[in-house]
Amino acid sequence: MLIVNSKNVLYFAFHEIQRTPAMKTKDIPIPENWPPLIRQAMLHAISLAHVSIVCSWSRAADSAVRNARLTAKIDKLETELARKENQLRIIAERFRRVPAKKRPYYQPMERMDILAHKAACGWNLKQTANAFQTDASTISTWMKRIDDDSLVTMPVPWNKYPSYLREVTKQLKHLVPRIGKKKIAEYFVRSGLYLSATSVGRYLKTSSKPPEEPDSHTQSAEDEKKLVIKSKHPDHIWTVDLTTVPTSGGFWTTWLPNFMPQCWPFCYWTAVVVDHFSRKSVGFAIFRKPPSSEEVTAALDKAIEKTGKPPKHIISDRGKQFDCENYKNWCENNNIKPRFGAVGKHGSIAITERFIKTLKYEYTKLISVPVNFDDMRYELALFFTWYNEYRPHEYLKGKTPQEVYSNSPPTKMIEFEKGSDIPEMELRLSFLEGRKHLPIIEFKKAA
Repeated sequence: MLIVNSKNVLYFAFHEIQRTPAMKTKDIPIPENWPPLIRQAMLHAISLAHVSIVCSWSRAADSAVRNARLTAKIDKLETELARKENQLRIIAERFRRVPAKKRPYYQPMERMDILAHKAACGWNLKQTANAFQTDASTISTWMKRIDDDSLVTMPVPWNKYPSYLREVTKQLKHLVPRIGKKKIAEYFVRSGLYLSATSVGRYLKTSSKPPEEPDSHTQSAEDEKKLVIKSKHPDHIWTVDLTTVPTSGGFWTTWLPNFMPQCWPFCYWTAVVVDHFSRKSVGFAIFRKPPSSEEVTAALDKAIEKTGKPPKHIISDRGKQFDCENYKNWCENNNIKPRFGAVGKHGSIAITERFIKTLKYEYTKLISVPVNFDDMRYELALFFTWYNEYRPHEYLKGKTPQEVYSNSPPTKMIEFEKGSDIPEMELRLSFLEGRKHLPIIEFKKAA
């Protein structure tokens, strides 16, 4: 039950109904000072409903009845879809208040995208115009003049080296919008196409797409300079840390103390173990509540069993799971030297913190986080596989963590003879287990 003070309208209405069960809704008296309280009551009711829904999803996700689990999953997806639609509705209402003549024009490539979206959805002119805040006659004009390059355009193949790279860069940015210019350059390097991040940025500026966002997924040189530990080989130094992954998108609520408990079903606690030399994630574990030191060391035991040998050093923060006798005794028994980051200093365990940022911003914040424990473990396993085997790193000079960890060369590069024409290339884009946020990008010679 929601705990509120005597002035709260929810408390008043609840007890009034309890005392008069036969009372009809229209007969419920309005409490004093109703106008100042109605907005608070609305927020409290919505926040309480959110907590109730999350708890219902969690119970259904662990149900032994398959239909109950599927129903909960469908309900969760429908709820998230409704929230996105409401968000877009609010933004669209704001855009509609801008006079039509003052709205920015769609670029030719954007017009082609709109027409393709219209065809995919089976919309008529009016539906398309309403969706994209334009006029039906405008859409009709685009359809009639679709062969006019000045009005509607799309990427075309090029036979010149710079032009080819420019168009491939634009296409790659369009297919994977969150990818940054440095990451695009790394994919080119892996394929033998040497292109600097500066050139990629210059190519993208000439695109009709919105300006590229800064690449927040590459570690800055300043962070690298701050590292004081030099790992010499794989399994020399490991770093370990704990983080929370929300299942509902947030912990805030309207009543004191204005947050929900940091435990399942509102979030998972995740432990990640990263090899300092190769940046490979050598292990992870998820928990329903803050794990104990014994649970963390058990996860580390599994990581050691998986790699076949323990590291010489493990770096962690001074959380209660690490700064305790159990953890120190475990390190001594495994002949491991524990090291701790500076208290209250951001970046003291930069490698793990950087990995956790990638985990959240490139995956968990882009998906519907499962409430079922086993489903969450599977989703994380997919991300860790993608991160280790398919995602190149700037720090590793375009190699993947697995390639550095196992000292294996990258996929065979495409060789070009100096002065010769560039062979016809093909960009292949696939997704790990169909997850759109786990792209696998390859350049191949066209058959």
